[in-house]
Amino acid sequence: MAMDTEPPPSAEQPLRGAGETLRPRFVQRLRAYFIAGVLITAPIGITIYLAKLFLDFVDARVVPLIPRSYNPDSYLPFSVPGIGLVVLLVALTLIGALTAGYVGRLFLQTSERVLVRMPVIRSLYSTVKQIVETILANETAFREVVLIEYPRHGVWSLGFITGNVQGEARKVSDEELVSVLIPTVPIPTAGYLVFMPRKDVIVLDMTVEEGMKMAISGGIVIPPDRRPPELRSGKVAALKQAGE
Repeated sequence: MAMDTEPPPSAEQPLRGAGETLRPRFVQRLRAYFIAGVLITAPIGITIYLAKLFLDFVDARVVPLIPRSYNPDSYLPFSVPGIGLVVLLVALTLIGALTAGYVGRLFLQTSERVLVRMPVIRSLYSTVKQIVETILANETAFREVVLIEYPRHGVWSLGFITGNVQGEARKVSDEELVSVLIPTVPIPTAGYLVFMPRKDVIVLDMTVEEGMKMAISGGIVIPPDRRPPELRSGKVAALKQAGE
């Protein structure tokens, strides 16, 4: 009766096993290098791409308005990017300087009177003007990042205080109310506007820029915790219980 015998191990088998062990490590290392390269180049590349899109958008609309004799593209063999943006900034600065004088204010008042008398343009102009003036002139707008219980009890949402509530909205409560913009992901400038008592709002120790990054990333980018060490470890509650 013949018995099956296993062939003796050859010298190639340990080498083959070692190769199979090293191969996953090599693939993992290549994957780590690839991810590191993406993390380094993606923010830079996207930033440059968006900046180029913005410059091209402004140049396409401002450069054609520049007289040919003052346009650098008429003398240079190549196009200079950013000329339209520079011209736009200079023009806006000059307009602001001219309107600061008596003649400029008189012209501005006359123009506003003409626009206010137009049926459709009147509503659009007044709305846009109020929004721009509120954002640029109000020093307290978008200066605080807060947490509020919304849309139900036990669920917390990130928000930005846009100002104190005035006018008709004060009818709902005699307490100090604040208007809070709850941003939507990934467009933080859009969202829901709620009016809440200031005492129900928890102000966070983070900048508006950090709050925007957190909202845009959907919570992936989290700013550092600036609380004292005892608050981070939960010792405050223990100390209160011990004191009681």
